Amino acid sequence: MQVLSGRPDMVTGGNALIGISATDGAGLTGLRVFLDATEVTAAFRPSSSGGLAGLVEGLPETAQLRLADADGKTRGSLQLENHPAEGPVFSGPHEQPFICETDAFVLVSGETLGSPLDGACSIERRTDYAYLSTRDGELKPLASPNPLPADLAQTTTLTGATVPFIVRIETGTLNRAIYQIAMLRDPGADDDPSPWHAPGGWNGRLVYTFGGGCVNGWFRQGARTGGVTDPWMLGQGYAIASSSLNVFGNNCNDVLAAETTMMVKERFIEGYGVPLHTIGMGCSGGSYQVHQIADNYPGLLDGIIPGCSFPDVGFSTIPMVTDARLLNRYFSTEGGGLFTREQQKAVAGFLTWETMSSVSHKAGRITVGEYCPDVLPQSLRYHPNDNPAGARCEVFEHHVNIYGRNPVTGFVRRPLDNVGVQYGLKALNNGVIDPARFLDLNEKIGGYDNEGRFRPERTVADPDAVRIAYETGRLTSGGGGLSSTPIIDYRAYSDDLEDGDVHTRSHSFAMRDRLRMANGRTDNHVMFVEDFRYGLFSTDSPVLRDALGHMDRWLEALAADTTAAPPADRVARARPEGLTDACWSRDGEPVKIVETQWRGAGRCDALYPSPPSPREVAGAPLAGDIVKCRLGPVDPDDYAVSFSPEEMARLRSIFPGGVCDWSRPGIGQADLKGTWQVF
Repeated sequence: MQVLSGRPDMVTGGNALIGISATDGAGLTGLRVFLDATEVTAAFRPSSSGGLAGLVEGLPETAQLRLADADGKTRGSLQLENHPAEGPVFSGPHEQPFICETDAFVLVSGETLGSPLDGACSIERRTDYAYLSTRDGELKPLASPNPLPADLAQTTTLTGATVPFIVRIETGTLNRAIYQIAMLRDPGADDDPSPWHAPGGWNGRLVYTFGGGCVNGWFRQGARTGGVTDPWMLGQGYAIASSSLNVFGNNCNDVLAAETTMMVKERFIEGYGVPLHTIGMGCSGGSYQVHQIADNYPGLLDGIIPGCSFPDVGFSTIPMVTDARLLNRYFSTEGGGLFTREQQKAVAGFLTWETMSSVSHKAGRITVGEYCPDVLPQSLRYHPNDNPAGARCEVFEHHVNIYGRNPVTGFVRRPLDNVGVQYGLKALNNGVIDPARFLDLNEKIGGYDNEGRFRPERTVADPDAVRIAYETGRLTSGGGGLSSTPIIDYRAYSDDLEDGDVHTRSHSFAMRDRLRMANGRTDNHVMFVEDFRYGLFSTDSPVLRDALGHMDRWLEALAADTTAAPPADRVARARPEGLTDACWSRDGEPVKIVETQWRGAGRCDALYPSPPSPREVAGAPLAGDIVKCRLGPVDPDDYAVSFSPEEMARLRSIFPGGVCDWSRPGIGQADLKGTWQVF
């Protein structure tokens, strides 16, 4: 006996789909099932797997399911722990204030959900329909299936079924999030979907979409999901699920995102049955989620397709954008007359000079009050004098359940540090800047205070926060569930956009490096790269469609391998033949170039170069896995240029404790403590 809809200790909403299977030739006839002292045998029916399945409802906070034979003899038992449908389960106490946005959430019909029913932002679950029109290829609302619209399209799914292109969209609330589930469905059919009666157009697979962003992603429910109405995926027969708290622009916290994913997937299984597999897809803030959920809460996603990817927000994006802001401030003030544009670009590392300024604005996510969602009333926002207990709009405050507060200051602990970082080090050693400029830059670069505002001194990380970041997986290790998760990293190249872009290609290589260091192998990680003609992440791209098809076949082959081989070995040998690293040329008719992706070598690198971030120019490793570096003494022999005695004395005064020794593990650097952690 097992819980099919999730973990037995993390059941939510008072119900669970339970499966019973026979072992060693045992029969299933005459079995009785009890929920504590109440018999619930009537809930069980034969399942497609050959066993029995039952939706057991009315669960108390803790309960025991007991399986007995006809004579009442116990054949097995299962302990269940039930949690509220509004959460939390493992993410820690709910954030307050929290602004409901049901009245701004627009349905396919053009209506909104209206006012919430309670303080948990709940609504009544509802079903809406849409259809694909042959006139313009757009989804349109469908109020009634009778009569069917004259412009109703047909579609042939992945499994070869030809069905009317009618979409059933379920909308509800879980964990204070608005969720949606969409799939092909004929609303004229007799039976509603259930675990025993799947819609005929569903191909059995689930795609879970994750939305991007981060700034403004706190103190709010959100009024959009990661998207569940992609016509191409629906037309292939995929079910699509998402929620408003799986959009990082609404919720920039991967633990809360993982918890919400778990609850929405639980609802999906209880309502439609167990999918063959679940594929996580998302760009930018969506890529944070698929990487961290797969690594830290394995089993929720079977395979992932991150786009415009970063390994995580806290240690990939935040150091890059906060360094860029410090550099942009310096070059706009004290250093403005000292450095040419080319010298500035060499210090920042990015492909274009414009990128430094463009991404520096993203650093506002660490500055209290710079990015407050419009829906959060001014009266609820933090002010140091007028409202010191108000909502502090910034990304670390949104992770207070994980990092905790400094007992002296009351501020959330921050794992952000630039002590000992030698900005522009490679530009100095390459002869692009001279010692005088290098010294002035590092003397005046400064750092951030506890409110994320500039200060002349360097930023000093809280040591507990650094340790916590590693042990809890906030810095994605790659050694948890990702070690045996199929990954296809899709990138629509944006490093060369005219105004710069935060989604730099180096982050794909950083994730691969972390996998290599954690597991000694990367054969579960494939890179696809093309130009920007389809935007960052669109199924209009044949390359992204191809990635989904490959992932589907990869997971099918993996499920068919029932051997006792280590999971990473099974993932590697299940990888479809022909699924390799590749890029596509920039021609009108792009040509696929199959080659292992390397930085600084190959045809693909020539087409799509991967310049460093400011921290990498300062000597940090590509993996970006050192939060706070260990310091070593300033040594003249470590530089490719000569310093005068006066310059060397000044360098030592700028770095009185020493400079970063990137060859050593960082201070507080530790292994992931385990998966499925509770906060």
